[in-house]
Amino acid sequence: MSEILAAPSPSERPPRADPSPAPRRGSLHGAAKFGLVIGAIGVVFGDIGTSPLYAFQTVFSIDNGAVHPSRSDVFGVLSLVFWSITLIVSVKYVSFIMRADNEGEGGIMALTALVQRAWGSTAARTATFMTLGVLGASLFYGDSVITPAISVLSAVEGLKVAEPSLGHLVLPISLTMLTVLFLIQRWGTHRVGGLFGPVMVLWFTMIGVAGLHRVILDPSVIEALSPSYAASFIVAHPYVTFIAMGAIVLTITGAEALYADMGHFGRAPISRAWFWLVFPTLTLNYLGQGSLILHSPAAIANPFFLLIPSWGRIPMVVLAAAATIIASQAVISGAFSVSRQAMQLGFLPRLTIRHTAEREFGQIYVPAINWTLFAAVAIVTVGFGSSARLATAYGVAVTGTFMINTILFLAVASALWHWGRWKLVLAGAVFLTVEVTFFAANLTKIVHGGWLPLLIAFAVFTVMVTWQRGREIVTANRTAKEGPLQQFVDKLHDSNLPRVRGTAVFPHPSSETTPFALRANVEHNHIVHENVVIISAKSENVPHIAPADKLTFDELGYVGDGIVHLTARFGFQDLPNLPKALDLACAADPKLASALDLEGASYFLSRITIRVTDAPGMSRWRKRLFLALARNAASPTEYFGLPDDRTVLMGTQVDV
Repeated sequence: MSEILAAPSPSERPPRADPSPAPRRGSLHGAAKFGLVIGAIGVVFGDIGTSPLYAFQTVFSIDNGAVHPSRSDVFGVLSLVFWSITLIVSVKYVSFIMRADNEGEGGIMALTALVQRAWGSTAARTATFMTLGVLGASLFYGDSVITPAISVLSAVEGLKVAEPSLGHLVLPISLTMLTVLFLIQRWGTHRVGGLFGPVMVLWFTMIGVAGLHRVILDPSVIEALSPSYAASFIVAHPYVTFIAMGAIVLTITGAEALYADMGHFGRAPISRAWFWLVFPTLTLNYLGQGSLILHSPAAIANPFFLLIPSWGRIPMVVLAAAATIIASQAVISGAFSVSRQAMQLGFLPRLTIRHTAEREFGQIYVPAINWTLFAAVAIVTVGFGSSARLATAYGVAVTGTFMINTILFLAVASALWHWGRWKLVLAGAVFLTVEVTFFAANLTKIVHGGWLPLLIAFAVFTVMVTWQRGREIVTANRTAKEGPLQQFVDKLHDSNLPRVRGTAVFPHPSSETTPFALRANVEHNHIVHENVVIISAKSENVPHIAPADKLTFDELGYVGDGIVHLTARFGFQDLPNLPKALDLACAADPKLASALDLEGASYFLSRITIRVTDAPGMSRWRKRLFLALARNAASPTEYFGLPDDRTVLMGTQVDV
């Protein structure tokens, strides 16, 4: 492992963020804006948009049919579904939480960064919020494994309704579809969104039309949208309601993807897509399924596909299969965003990130996350084998993420928006009451498969906190071993060592200590380059840094001696390309440009070998985990955009 990036401390106030991303979207013409809406429909809403495939069916199959196909029960469930979607998605996420963006970036880690900034002066409280954020991100990964499996399986299982003799093909077809989905991620979400958007527009149109047909046949079902039916159902059947909430939550899975994927498309396109198309068609489809169950109780077996005329079921299976592949895209692209933010905040090692669009910096592909998710999804798909079995595992991670998001949002609303106490109490009471109920209801699923997302979340949480703690230990030991930079420079001036022609660039985490590579060059080769640039890449908890705030120079007490320190600040959306930062520095300072030979500059990386010891600070097994993570981190040469043919690695050993 080399050049471990130091994450910004909680007390460090980030510089002014680059305002360019917002104008970039705001300046788009009408066709481009419409394209973003279509792209958002294709990427963001796949998960929540395919919930009708299995959610309503699951509600009526829980606890051996505890919810009956009677008018009171069906209307009660429909009312609970509608108001759950309204409160959690329309009100909480779209109307409130998506306003808590970190310079356009969304997701639980972006929200955590906002909390870190808002409560930076209170270390203990900040640490608590950061832990909650990491836990929420870990739960999101648990959801990201189950969503593709249950979505694709539920669609392909429509074959058993349309043609029972094809039931044995469900699993192999599902695995093939999932493989193709993960293979095409390298194309980027903008291309995937452009491909998937029209398909999802067709999907939402068709499920809306299918539901509308039943509503026209039985308009009285619209009465179920009244909250009075939900209230009556709760009062009449409190225990059944509690159990049913564990299945009703399936109708809002995917809500977190709206926020996590906000950096890919922007808040406005996602909001327009939700209110113009997604929300109305989902409501119509659930009303249609409810009406069908009322008139044909046997339809409980699969109300979604039985809502479709027999002649249209095979085409609908094909469309559903395409839609569920797209459903998986929402959590996959969300996982990419969360992973990048976790890296920049110091909770994950450096991973290779590929930016897949020139206009939208939020659109990325992270190969390591992509293939790790694929392996986990494939194992879960084969292990559970059906959407019905997976439904018992679904919901625990989702509801846990909902609650953590609400708590972090209230912290932001209090500190940054200065909400009054009554607003905080009201919002907390409304959102948390619903979400705690969902979470408690889903705890009953733990022994039936709900342990799976919790196990995944625990594993991810362990990795994140281990990496953060290991970095702290290594950074402290490394700092002690490197020695003060200013003292080293002072000795250089007293030593009269020969200066050789050329420019040497030393990437290094800070200006406080001496790069090992520089120290080794002096102590072993007894030379100093004519121009020495020590450059530190600092990640800030804002998405972008304005050019005027990106660079800071320090001549280290000696003007014109050819030894300078440069701090380059990057937002967590920015690519930390050090050669480009040096080009920017030369453009800002003509004297520096004339002195440095950047085209022929050599880059010297301090290669650190970590040695596991019995020193206190972390248990030995966590140290070994940290070592394994460090060894699999992305190459610093690639991460910092350094030229391979002009980069030299010089090693040393640091204990952990």
